[in-house]
Amino acid sequence: MPTKQIKNEEQYEKLRQKGMSKEKAARIANSSQKETNTGKSGQKYEEWTKNELYTKAREVGIEGRSKMNKQDLIQALRNH
Repeated sequence: MPTKQIKNEEQYEKLRQKGMSKEKAARIANSSQKETNTGKSGQKYEEWTKNELYTKAREVGIEGRSKMNKQDLIQALRNH
């Protein structure tokens, strides 16, 4: 059975060392949004809706996202 490719091995290993599951660490390490600070079709996070930012924050596992405003979500995604 072939193994999945990890796009950012260094980030993956750091996340695993922090205790994150293999699946979650791989999902985050393979996220192109982390590398570019943009998402869907190259749009900057400022162009996303709050709901879209919230959904992305949930995907990458940002805690406390339900209490964040749009700017907080952008900052959290960029620093994650």
